Amino acid sequence: MRDLVGYGGTWPDLRWPNGARLAVSVAVNFEEGAEQQVGDGDPRSEPMGEFMSVVTPGTRDMGQEQIFAYGMRAGLWRMLDALDRHRIPSTFLMCGRAVERSPSLAAAIAARGHEAAVHGWLWRPHSDYASAEAEGRDLDRCMEVIRQACGTTPRGFFCRGSESIWTRALLAERGFLYTSNAFDDDLPYRDPAQPGLLVLPYALDSNDSKFFHPNGFVRAREMVEYVDDALETLLAEAERGRPRLLNIGYHLRISGRPGRFPAMDRVLARLASLGDRIWVARRDAIAEAFLAATR
Repeated sequence: MRDLVGYGGTWPDLRWPNGARLAVSVAVNFEEGAEQQVGDGDPRSEPMGEFMSVVTPGTRDMGQEQIFAYGMRAGLWRMLDALDRHRIPSTFLMCGRAVERSPSLAAAIAARGHEAAVHGWLWRPHSDYASAEAEGRDLDRCMEVIRQACGTTPRGFFCRGSESIWTRALLAERGFLYTSNAFDDDLPYRDPAQPGLLVLPYALDSNDSKFFHPNGFVRAREMVEYVDDALETLLAEAERGRPRLLNIGYHLRISGRPGRFPAMDRVLARLASLGDRIWVARRDAIAEAFLAATR
């Protein structure tokens, strides 16, 4: 049953580990090579890129393959360097097939201290699965390739689009700490059906995917200004004693491009400038801190 009430205007009295009331999560999507492509044996190629594909469905779209490949070949290094320079810890949402094809890149991410979370085997909605067994098999092999490449067992999950009706139970069975397929709150919360699995909301508005959508961002500064407006709103609420979480999302092939890269670099600089007014952390650390503060 849908819960449209949530905290009902009464939020827990919590501070994040550094004393701030506003936590910020920077998430980077690592999915290039896991998008559907006819050239990889998939029934169709992903239509959404810099432009909507004009290639006949069912035909190999080499242009779209190259648009995605840019994220791994060039965008990743630009974005990793920015995270290092601003000393921002982040969570990389990793698709299993992307890790399988580029394990050295996934290892480089983990070596820099960023979290590796599960983003599905393919960049696809988990609501597409026809059975819990099929979804569970893909979860297991995604977890395994991340373990092999990164040396850690992933504890967080977020898939494209929507979970299936089985996803949260499958995650709980596998000991996941949190799921992020939720867009309905400014704070984590517990799902009564799976009390051992924290729901750590994500956001699609403060997300560079809007560069690929009509009426979204066009210039890098538009995303910077949007995120800054979100920060101002949530900081004001935090100063009134209301704990909050801001999610900011990036994609290697989107903000990794030179003309859009300032949408990341300038936001990271802004986060670093706020000091202890905010707590910037990996998503697993945010989940653990919330659970510790609300026992």
